[in-house]
Amino acid sequence: MSETLVRNSTTEEVVAELKRRTHFVTVSHVKPDGDTLGAGLALGLALKSLGKHVWYFQEGEVPRNLRFLPESDLVTKHLPADLPADTLFVFGDMSNPSRGGESLPALKRENILDIDHHLGNEHFGAFNYVLQDECSTGTCVLRLLKQLGVTITPEIATCLLTTIMTDTGGFMHSNTTAEVLRTSAWLVDLGADKEQVTEEIFANKRFAAQRLLGAVLSRAVLDDAGRYCWSVIDQQLIDELGADYEDTEDIVNQLRAVEGVEVAALFKDFDGAVRVSLRSSGRVNVQAVADRLGGGGHFRASGLTYPGNIQEAIAGVHSALYAEGL
Repeated sequence: MSETLVRNSTTEEVVAELKRRTHFVTVSHVKPDGDTLGAGLALGLALKSLGKHVWYFQEGEVPRNLRFLPESDLVTKHLPADLPADTLFVFGDMSNPSRGGESLPALKRENILDIDHHLGNEHFGAFNYVLQDECSTGTCVLRLLKQLGVTITPEIATCLLTTIMTDTGGFMHSNTTAEVLRTSAWLVDLGADKEQVTEEIFANKRFAAQRLLGAVLSRAVLDDAGRYCWSVIDQQLIDELGADYEDTEDIVNQLRAVEGVEVAALFKDFDGAVRVSLRSSGRVNVQAVADRLGGGGHFRASGLTYPGNIQEAIAGVHSALYAEGL
């Protein structure tokens, strides 16, 4: 295996491998978002149009707000027992294979393609297509689809637009470049349903989710002369409001939106773990903060699972933030 393949593969190398193989499994990360799932579905639809055999793997159920995506009803954690030995597993939007979940079979590195745009990607595949300047994993996939020469159908375009709108926060984040806007407009011209993506990803919130948002904001804490805002969701609050993990999405962004806040953290203490979502206005690198604590992500948006209890997590994250310049 060449050094190039171990580290980062070219578009041409990945496309050649996609053409050579006949069976594929696209893998979404646990607690999936629109980027990991949209990228996998877009690639799967394109490969199927070339006569390939494709399965979509995901550890848990498809989130409610992503069930509108084409072929999302085919996503499963139960794979055929007789998959060919050279089936290529395509991991999308994750820095290491453990993010794929515990139900994945043992895989040889030679059968892994890693597609991602995260800074901390571990290049764990035989083929690694990691483009850190891309706004989403979906736009990495788009580069491959253009080289493959497949037709971008309205279904594929909708999946790809979902990845972009998810990871740019509906074109609000700093990764929304002029090129991103041009690509998005092109996808809409090809039939991507922007109205449906907007409604499902950003506007279609359950009543329980809105009540949860209000409760979390009411208990928010403003620290460090107003530069740091954080809050906690615990099991008691989740049960009291009839909410669930999906209802916690986007709350951390509301904490970051407070005037003067440079970093926001949301601590989610339920389901037997303390998960932390971090957001930055741009001065503090929260990817580096998460990396200190075993997590990962992007400069302005990252996350981690803390090994201790909630009080230890609050203190540990605060300490890591100080170490990164808060």
